[in-house]
Amino acid sequence: MNPTATVVDDLIARSNRLGSDPENTNYAGGNTSAKGSGTDPVTGEPVDLLWVKGSGGDLGTLTEAGLAVLRLDRLRAMTAVYPGVDREDEMVAAFDYALHGRGGAAPSIDTAMHGLVGAAHVDHLHPDSGIALATAADGPELAARIFGEKVVWVPWRRPGFQLGLDIAAVRDANPGAVGCILGGHGITAWGETSAEAEENSLFIIRTAQAWITAHGRPDPFGALRPGHEALPEEERRARAVALAPTIRGLASHDRPMVGHFTDDPRVLEFLSREAAPRLAALGTSCPDHFLRTKVKPMLLDLPTSATVEDQIARLRELHVAYRKDYRAYYDRHATTEGPDASPAMRGADPAIVLVPGVGMFSYGATKQTARVAGEFYLNAINVMRGAEAVSTYAPIEESEKFRIEYWALEEAKLARLPEPKSHATRIALVTGAASGIGKAVATRLAAEGACVVIADLDLDKARAAAAELGSSDVAVGIRADVTDEAAVQAAVEATVLAFGGIDLVVNNAGLSLSKPLLETTAQDWDLQHDVMAKGSFLVSKAAARPLIEQGLGGDVVYISSKNAVFAGPNNIAYSATKADQAHQVRLLAVELGEHGVKVNGINPDGVVRGSGIFAAGWGANRAKTYGIDEGDLGAFYAQRTILKREVLPENVANAVAAITGPDFSHTTGLHVPVDAGVAAAFLR
Repeated sequence: MNPTATVVDDLIARSNRLGSDPENTNYAGGNTSAKGSGTDPVTGEPVDLLWVKGSGGDLGTLTEAGLAVLRLDRLRAMTAVYPGVDREDEMVAAFDYALHGRGGAAPSIDTAMHGLVGAAHVDHLHPDSGIALATAADGPELAARIFGEKVVWVPWRRPGFQLGLDIAAVRDANPGAVGCILGGHGITAWGETSAEAEENSLFIIRTAQAWITAHGRPDPFGALRPGHEALPEEERRARAVALAPTIRGLASHDRPMVGHFTDDPRVLEFLSREAAPRLAALGTSCPDHFLRTKVKPMLLDLPTSATVEDQIARLRELHVAYRKDYRAYYDRHATTEGPDASPAMRGADPAIVLVPGVGMFSYGATKQTARVAGEFYLNAINVMRGAEAVSTYAPIEESEKFRIEYWALEEAKLARLPEPKSHATRIALVTGAASGIGKAVATRLAAEGACVVIADLDLDKARAAAAELGSSDVAVGIRADVTDEAAVQAAVEATVLAFGGIDLVVNNAGLSLSKPLLETTAQDWDLQHDVMAKGSFLVSKAAARPLIEQGLGGDVVYISSKNAVFAGPNNIAYSATKADQAHQVRLLAVELGEHGVKVNGINPDGVVRGSGIFAAGWGANRAKTYGIDEGDLGAFYAQRTILKREVLPENVANAVAAITGPDFSHTTGLHVPVDAGVAAAFLR
């Protein structure tokens, strides 16, 4: 067997095991490495190599492509040219000159830690139990008491080349040690085999947790705060729905954000205790935590007995104070002149908002980053619980947090991110989206970066359609009967809870009964109008409340029809309800415009392929009306158009994406024909 392959395979297997357990490290947190031999691709000579998780990867899902590969001789030779802590950022760029072959992934800031430590295998992790000790006020004493000389305390130092030198020196000076606690940060462990490194990592993590459990206070967050206990689940969720649009609007003051909500019992328990205000104000400590959660959260300081209106008013006041406080934090620590000038302030809105009795709202540029921010703050709560149980929580100094948050290397990493897509941060609710036009619209919006809720009468099909688009960070499927006001309200609430709010509504749900006037019953008429005219009205009304409350503008789109303008024979009920929808567009464009909400319509015609309406009998009836085979209906419709082109669901989806995109920011009340040209339906 190839020895190099064995080293890499063992490293990936170990990384995946460690990274898949949240007890060991947070998402994308920490890194692992292995040393071994390879062959110089130029000289063919043997060379000592380091494989280490690259920048931005996640241990739980790490593959070989996520490893950086460096020559050890070149990496260790950098100690001779290391210019000191004032210029150590330059060392990250120098890592590129130590890459082996094509080098693999980009080396992370922690590469020096792995390369300079003499052990063959090194793990650097962020376990809650380890960070609890690392942030305890008497952390060095606790580490000595718990581990003796087997695990050594390393005082806080910002990640970088000097920290690598520090850990290497600690290992050399303590030959019996298997790892160290990094003050304010996490743990590092090592071993001469992959199994030994993993065993030592788990020893530190589990020993720390066992000691905290055995010796910690039973109430580390103090006594209950009367009036701050968790509300009953149904009431809790209702309050979250009521507050979410306001909170998202506040969190999006500087730039739009996607939201995530959790009422995890650990969050609710923390918020119910006396220590919560003090600890929340101290913020997080581990660099991985506060880079995603911001320096500290915004905590609502009202009891659960307060009304929604009072809570909203107070949240607005707290947001003003939070932004002022964040600006002061930036001004206290920013360097404004010279080559080392700090990056511009990125935004002063909170990433974490805590509401006692209700839960935690977290925000990010995507659903995944919003969710992960919440997960990181839950890690921080676990850390604070552990530290307070055995000591006092003492995170790193505010000035150190600023140095990391506004690190030039972090700024460079942000600058390398791809440009956001046209619908990034937008949250869309599409009705009738499990098939046909609705599914095509949902697919296109998701491809443009939107988070999508697929609503349909058939829950299984809605979920299947959502799964085709990706994980629940991209799309979710729900059941919604648009004729039922309560069901519509529930669908909007589900959207708000899933992604934090709502920005874009597509009224697509529909059906059609193709009958001449004398065969059209009152029940036929009512059904058509209930689903499309009334249904669109109910959806627009329910969505308008959060759209307005967010203060972020938005879009409502009606999938109307060519028949709203010019009707064919034998479809009185269908064409009349489409005309109703078309006029709702005009009415709502006027009414919602003052809130920045645009309302537009799309008028398709002859969309046969993939259409649920045509498959349900409408196609057969229309084919009979025109005296053709149903299979020829698409071609028939195409030949009667000016462009002689068949209209597909994707063509309608393209129009929705365009009218709700940035290029049509000043267009409302418009009906866009997507019919390949039907002169009789030209708008006059």
